[in-house]
Amino acid sequence: MNVNSIAFDPMLPFWLLAGLAGLALALLLLAAWRGLSGWALRAVALGALVAALANPLWREENRIPSRDAVIIVMDETSSQSLTVRPGQSADALAELQEALAGLAAPPEVIIRRVEDAGRDGTLLVEALREAAGLVSADRLSGVFLITDGVVNDADIPFTPAAPVHQLMSGEASDWDRSITVKSAPAFGIVGEEVQLVLRIEDKGAAPNSSGMARVIATIDGGDEQVIDLPLNTDVPLNLSINHAGINLLEIRTPEMAGELTGLNNRTILSVNGVRDRLRVLLISGEPYAGERTWRNLLKADAAVDLVHFTILRSPEKQDGVPYEEMSLIAFPTQELFTEKITDFDLIIFDRFRRQGVLPQVYIRNVANYVEAGGAVLIASGPAFASAESLYRSPLRDILPAAPTGRVLEEGFLPRISEVGRRHPVTEGLEGQGIDGIDPSWGRWMRMVEMVPTGGDTVMEGVDGRPLLQLSRVGQGRLALLASDQAWLWSRGFEGGGPQRELLRRLAHWLMKEPELEENVLVGNARGMDVLVERQLLSGEVGDLTVVSPSGVEQVLEFKPLSEGRWQLGFTAEESGVYRLFEGDAQAVVATGPATPVEFAYPIASGALLAPLVRATGGGLFALEDGLPGLRLVREGRVSAGRGWAGVVARGAYTVQDVRLTPLTRGWVYLLIAAFFSLLAWRVEGR
Repeated sequence: MNVNSIAFDPMLPFWLLAGLAGLALALLLLAAWRGLSGWALRAVALGALVAALANPLWREENRIPSRDAVIIVMDETSSQSLTVRPGQSADALAELQEALAGLAAPPEVIIRRVEDAGRDGTLLVEALREAAGLVSADRLSGVFLITDGVVNDADIPFTPAAPVHQLMSGEASDWDRSITVKSAPAFGIVGEEVQLVLRIEDKGAAPNSSGMARVIATIDGGDEQVIDLPLNTDVPLNLSINHAGINLLEIRTPEMAGELTGLNNRTILSVNGVRDRLRVLLISGEPYAGERTWRNLLKADAAVDLVHFTILRSPEKQDGVPYEEMSLIAFPTQELFTEKITDFDLIIFDRFRRQGVLPQVYIRNVANYVEAGGAVLIASGPAFASAESLYRSPLRDILPAAPTGRVLEEGFLPRISEVGRRHPVTEGLEGQGIDGIDPSWGRWMRMVEMVPTGGDTVMEGVDGRPLLQLSRVGQGRLALLASDQAWLWSRGFEGGGPQRELLRRLAHWLMKEPELEENVLVGNARGMDVLVERQLLSGEVGDLTVVSPSGVEQVLEFKPLSEGRWQLGFTAEESGVYRLFEGDAQAVVATGPATPVEFAYPIASGALLAPLVRATGGGLFALEDGLPGLRLVREGRVSAGRGWAGVVARGAYTVQDVRLTPLTRGWVYLLIAAFFSLLAWRVEGR
């Protein structure tokens, strides 16, 4: 198709040409005002000169008409899979394509499908922006969004150059119940309650928006706590933190008949359990060079409350001073070992010997305290091999080793045992030496010979004899160190050693800190990817049994990671709490978001896309009422009405060829100017 027009290619800048034309006009007006008879002829002459400078051209364009384009964005995310929405959307797409093909000038149809974007939800406007980038603005005549309106990028500042119409799926009778955590603490004190603020909300055309809802809460997949809470209001919920480390709290409400989805009826929280204060009782049996080692270690930890007693003088020393007057502060044996013994997280006997300070009944209380969940550390000196040994007390029944009565007074290098290389208390201690290489730390000079009776030997002394014995007793823990020479490391003797790290780990293992558990099954999730690690002191690992939130079981095989450690990974197919089992160990891990973002508010709505629709002059149409009719409208006219949606007729084209031809030669303009100038002179001369 050829289109002809007149164009200009001025010989002077436009501003200069306009100035000359203005000057000529001013002179002509002056001549007319003065009554000069030839002013009209002079006007023709000046017009010819201005036209010559403007250089008019004959423009011939060869144009090819371009088809208008319509963009259809098809929402195929998870929320679009609910109830009748898939069928509505598929039917709408087919009918819309047919209606566009039936227009007088059928446009090109560009379809962009949108799927889940993980934690980002539905990125519908982003998909529209990408599709619009494929079409020139002068061709885009309309945009149709087939969606439920559950989008997560409606705030993107983008407005296409065409009316945007939302074809909304869903039904007016849709309703849904969801549970939301309004506030929750990041950590909680072990043994105390944490308070959450929940909101159980009915959205849409709910049959009963008031009343009560049943809530089920569990910690680490344990026993269920059932509570009835009011609907549509913020309510507090108190839950107890049972152990240190990560506590997985799962809170859900049963799925109701008729609601859109039950995937938002559950939320999962991770609360880190911490101890308020670690209370330690340190009893030093007699002063010696390493007495302050334990005190300095424990006082350096701001989370430890330390009670320290030192027995300065044994009762057998006779100097006439009554024993009860020897203490700077009276040793409150009855109060500590009967009334308040359970208040302590750890009791340390440092070179303690039986000398009448603690009656047998109080030592029996210590044994009972361990079996009930307490922790005791015995750092033994030479007295442990004598008749005054704690082994010859009610503690004997729970001690993991028995003294032979010999004290070995010779230098030796403490070594990590085979089991100790796997145990978190001694695993990876700096300078321990491997593959036959001696440790790089200094020697100790004395140890008590002991025979193991239970537990695990994690360190060895002279000729492989037990040096550090760890054991579990009932619900508690006990450690027995067969030497009082650890302080040599802190003094740098023969290069010193990792004394502070060893004793710190030992104390925290006794107090059941989660990171120092020796036989443990741990699962960590990042999104839907789960990494499981198993640690064992001895033996081989078995297969891992994985139970999904829906109860589906699968068995997976571990792969060796290092000595005593195995690992495996898998991708979860469901969001929620997975339960992991291997032997007698079990763990839980939460995968995916607690509530998928697609189902946080699944009720179909036009509110989020309304600003975009209004800004472009489009309309909102519920597919429940049928597809709107299509009309071709002129640019700038109303593009939506009751029951109809407009598509702008752009009439776009592509210019293939342009030919420019001067209207006439330059000398013709000069000849015309000269002729009329002479004629004006002749007329004025008369």
